Amino acid sequence: MSIVSTKEMLLDAKKRKYAVPAFNIHNLETVQVVVEAAAELYSPIILAATPSTVKYAGPDYLLAIANVATARYNIPIALHLDHSEDIDYIKQCIDLGYKSVMIDASHDPFEENIRKVSEVVDYAHRFGVTVEAELGRLGGQEDDLVVDEKNSIFTDPEKAVEFVEITNIDSLAVAIGTAHGLYKDKPKLDFDRLERINQLIDIPLVLHGASGIPDKDVRRSIELGITKVNIATELKIPFSNAVKQFFNEHPEESDPRKYLTPGKDAMKKVTIEKIKLCGSDGKAL
Repeated sequence: MSIVSTKEMLLDAKKRKYAVPAFNIHNLETVQVVVEAAAELYSPIILAATPSTVKYAGPDYLLAIANVATARYNIPIALHLDHSEDIDYIKQCIDLGYKSVMIDASHDPFEENIRKVSEVVDYAHRFGVTVEAELGRLGGQEDDLVVDEKNSIFTDPEKAVEFVEITNIDSLAVAIGTAHGLYKDKPKLDFDRLERINQLIDIPLVLHGASGIPDKDVRRSIELGITKVNIATELKIPFSNAVKQFFNEHPEESDPRKYLTPGKDAMKKVTIEKIKLCGSDGKAL
C-alpha cells in the first residue's frame, strides 16, 4: 500500500458521521507516533505538514517516511500539504507524489480566492490529488501565516455554495470561531452556522484550530458535518514538555534516542485520545 488521497476516507467519515484526525507532523519521530497510534486503534490517519515543515524535513524525505509507514501498517494514510499559499510549490509537491493538498487563499478577496483555488484543482485532479480550500479566515498563527483576531472572518454559508460549485474542491475548511495556536479566551463556536453550511453543500467539511477546543464542542462539530479535525498545538506541547523534563532530570544526556523517547510517549498518549474523540478508531477501510 502507498499513501492515499483524503477523498475516500473523508467521504466515508461523512457517511458514517465521524472525523479523521489530521495531525501536524514534523519529522520521523512525530510520524512514527501518530501512525503507530492509528494502527493500534485501526484508524485512518492524515499526516498534515505545513510548507515550512515540508521544507525543513525535505519534501522527498517526508514522502519517503510516509510511504514506509504505509508499507508497514494496513491502514489508510494520507500525506497532506497544509496551508500552502504558493501555487507553484503545491504543484511541485503534487509532481513529487503528494496526494492531498490545501491551497489557502482565504486572505484574498472572494474572486481571487476562487481563481487560485480553481487553478490548483484543475492541476491536482489530473493526478487524482484531493484539494482542500478555506473560505473565511481563522484567527491566530499557523506556521508563518498570522491573522489578528479582528481580521478573522466567519464563513458565509451562501458564499460557500458558490465557492464549492465554481472551484470543484474536495473539502472545505470553515471558519466558525476556532483559531490556530493557543486560545486566549474560551472559544465560542457558531454551531448554527456550521449546521447551515452542512445543509447547503455536500462535500466534507474541515475544522482547523481544534487544539484547545472542549471535547464536547469537537463532538458537536462532528455531529454537524465536520469530517476532518486538524490538531497541532496539543501535540507539540506535551512532546516538548516531556523532553524538557527529561533534560531537567538528566542534564548530562546527549543521546537523541533517549531524550526524544519521552516526547514520543507523551505525544502518543494525546494522539490516542484525539483519535477516540474523533470516532475514527476501528474505521480503517
